[in-house]
Amino acid sequence: MMIETQTSYLEGIANYVGADEASLRLIVSIFIGFPLAFIHRNWLYGKSQTQQHVFFICSGFLMGFWNFGWAMGHSLTALCLTYMVLKFFGATGLSIIVTMIFNMSYLLWGYWTTSTESYDIMWTMPQCVLVLRLIGLSMNYYDGKQNQTKLSDYQKKVSLNNLPSLLEIAAFVYFPGSFLVGPQFSMRRYIDFTNGVLINNNEKQQIELPNSLKTAVKSTLLGFLYLGLFQFGSAWVPTEYLLSDNYANSNFIKKLFFLGFWARVTLYKYIACWLFTEGVCTTFGLSYNGKDNNGNDKWDGCQNVDLLTFENATQFNHYILSFNMNTNHWCAEYIYKRLKFLGSRFASQFFTLAFLAIWHGFHSGYYVCFFNEFMIMFFEKDITGPLKKNENLQKFINTPVGKIATWCILKIYTFVFMGFAFLPLAVLSYEKYLAIYKTVYFNGYIFFLGSIILLRFIKPLIQGNRTPRSHAE
Repeated sequence: MMIETQTSYLEGIANYVGADEASLRLIVSIFIGFPLAFIHRNWLYGKSQTQQHVFFICSGFLMGFWNFGWAMGHSLTALCLTYMVLKFFGATGLSIIVTMIFNMSYLLWGYWTTSTESYDIMWTMPQCVLVLRLIGLSMNYYDGKQNQTKLSDYQKKVSLNNLPSLLEIAAFVYFPGSFLVGPQFSMRRYIDFTNGVLINNNEKQQIELPNSLKTAVKSTLLGFLYLGLFQFGSAWVPTEYLLSDNYANSNFIKKLFFLGFWARVTLYKYIACWLFTEGVCTTFGLSYNGKDNNGNDKWDGCQNVDLLTFENATQFNHYILSFNMNTNHWCAEYIYKRLKFLGSRFASQFFTLAFLAIWHGFHSGYYVCFFNEFMIMFFEKDITGPLKKNENLQKFINTPVGKIATWCILKIYTFVFMGFAFLPLAVLSYEKYLAIYKTVYFNGYIFFLGSIILLRFIKPLIQGNRTPRSHAE
């Protein structure tokens, strides 16, 4: 009876603010992390590791149970079977392969049995976070048994000399600040955090709650700002408008800018959630990341969005560097760099994006979106070199007028084409994104694919005349 009352109460609030009940429950669950962080920092931080592990497991699991009910058994199954694989096969390449195949297959089975034509807040949402976490754990354990001189600095930093206990791994998985929507962080960071060594011993008194609270409050307030911008913007330009006759019959330029505005607003809901979780992780103290050059504490270890870079993006690589940063960093370290044996950055990037698309699910929109990303990044890399070699162009760009003109052109370029690139991932259904693509005449494919082909013939013209080198050089 109490559960029914809570459900109707949440449903009433959700209807009032114009959201669905599952989304509101998710937001409330994220905010439950704040009082949990207060409890941990005041009574458990620096105390028994076992007590901390149990606290994280219980709070994270119950939080998930409130959202997904008995479907939480799926995460428990994946956790236990992955631990058995690592325990049985040890720190071997086979462990990595089995862990990856099992967890990805389990996740895809979940997508297959639960997905609909739209985004659903189901048990597969925290499961996809868990998949990367467990795959990363298997690789960190493997790296801990390798020749340390052959590892990268990052691999040395996160490698594990011994397999953590099931209790430690479970607490790592169900950590309440990141279980539902991320961010990703390594098992080593979690162990150092609970051991009390993430923050140097002589600084412990300085990093008590007030020191991290300022950064946490800032992230949370920014989260509310972006959530408000999403609510306002999505009401002004809803997805349904893009599928309407009014949009189809609009001026072409207007359609491009409306599509870009819609995409940016849609991204704001993700940014808001990540800012909230960043605030929670910072309140816990998990995001401590050493000191900056001025000796100030850095609390960006769980940062998932760089707002300055995102809002001032003038190339698509800025979006990649600033949006969903921890997942992108995970893919760079655990997929892209480990494919260097292919001998081709092009191939490594392609397979990394293919992994990301599969990890997201079966909807065609995921695959089209990541193809768009691959296409645009290829174009930008292809054209950057010739443009930098054009001395006359570079002289103009470095003038005050040139800097302003360049910034405006690139800002419009990224704003407009972000809408085109992101559209399939947001609407998922090919009927929807094809209908919208038709109304803008597939302009993104004409521009990028056409430019890639055309560049094969006009690169010398773009490069312009360069000052010849002397024989002495």
